[in-house]
Amino acid sequence: KRSTHMPDNIKQSDNIPSEVMETTKKKPGKKCIRSIIFFIIIAFLFSAFDVRLKIVEYTITSDKITNPIRIALVTDLHSCKYGKNQKTLIDAVVKQNPDIVLLGGDIFDDKIPDENTELFLAGIAGKYPCYYVTGNHEYWSRRVDEMLDTLRKYNVTILDGKSKTVEVNNQKISISGIDDPDANLYTGKGEGFYAQLDEINQIKDDSLFTILLAHRPSYVNKYLDYNFDLVLSGHAHGGQWRIPFLLNGVFAPDEGFFPKYAGGQYDFPNGKMIVSRGLARESTRVPRIFNRPELVIVNLEPLS
Repeated sequence: KRSTHMPDNIKQSDNIPSEVMETTKKKPGKKCIRSIIFFIIIAFLFSAFDVRLKIVEYTITSDKITNPIRIALVTDLHSCKYGKNQKTLIDAVVKQNPDIVLLGGDIFDDKIPDENTELFLAGIAGKYPCYYVTGNHEYWSRRVDEMLDTLRKYNVTILDGKSKTVEVNNQKISISGIDDPDANLYTGKGEGFYAQLDEINQIKDDSLFTILLAHRPSYVNKYLDYNFDLVLSGHAHGGQWRIPFLLNGVFAPDEGFFPKYAGGQYDFPNGKMIVSRGLARESTRVPRIFNRPELVIVNLEPLS
């Protein structure tokens, strides 16, 4: 009679067919790969549709600057919500400790009520000198006069074809601003886009560092005819959809598909332009993809 006892030097797995063992070994590997793929997809989607506020910082040097100035550029808020009482956005501005806040148009919206915009203005206007130009949506709302009254309520300076000499940190700069080109079309008022530029050209001090605050970047070649050192704009919403490192934007108003000035810094022989990707979130018809809303900080510094 044969013994059924298995010798100690023989492992139990030696009796299992090799095909079964191979299958058993593969199963944990497949689960691991599926898990990795799942988490990669989740991370991709989170990154693609991430609409958390981010800070984007630029440094511009000039021989016209002797003492640094720090500027916060806020564009295309469209009265979108940034936390309770706009705390997220207000805290972000305060943390950056700017000397001046520039409001580059479409701070209000033609569809969303003004409440979030007014909360934001209430939170910052008493802390910093604020300067504003209109965007197209203020005019599309047909309530632009009401919106301008709100700005005046918080002592925000409206740059409608005006130029101001501003002094902070013992440094003087010239800040000019123009209305959005839709101003005359929707209100029948105003001098017109080009007339405002001509007027500014007569009064701005070119011995100072000159900034033009203008909502639409697509007119940059015209702006630069007036010898501004720096143009600050918004409007393009970062091209709405982006492909990191490959495509800066898919579509922007005025510029159409694959816009040239979707967002970032653009250098020209006779000046520079910075375009903010703006703060619009729930106001947009299509979601932002790889295109987080941004608060732009511009540092003006002396040449080293």
